[in-house]
Amino acid sequence: MLKFTNLALLVLFPVAWFAPLMRAGLGLPLFDLNEISVISGLQSLWESDVFLALMVTFFALFAPYLKTLGLALIHFGLMRRKILPVLHVLGKLAMADIFLIALYITLSKGIGIGKIETAWGLYLFTGCILISIAIGFLTEKRNQKVTR
Repeated sequence: MLKFTNLALLVLFPVAWFAPLMRAGLGLPLFDLNEISVISGLQSLWESDVFLALMVTFFALFAPYLKTLGLALIHFGLMRRKILPVLHVLGKLAMADIFLIALYITLSKGIGIGKIETAWGLYLFTGCILISIAIGFLTEKRNQKVTR
């Protein structure tokens, strides 16, 4: 069950990257709100701050996906379980971008300029990260039983 849930994340992560995280705009009746996804946010970030774009790209895309790939390799016996602590760190780094998104939403709402609505992609992305953390935790627990 753990194997297949983890494999599902290999499909769900890319979906979450393109799904709308939030809708932002002026909130006036004649103006639509623009949908912002992880990918569209990264595209904007690359134009304004390359260093921050590199960091967010690592946290939002590479860290969770590498962790998921690593766990899949462990589940199918293609990688040693000794790599689990490294994958655990990748999972923590991946959760950092959820915090950043929540912080941006909170700051934007606090300023009171415009309107921001969370969208279904934020919940999908957060769910993927949390499920990945749970799979990593359960895999580590299973590893402790095997090594005893």
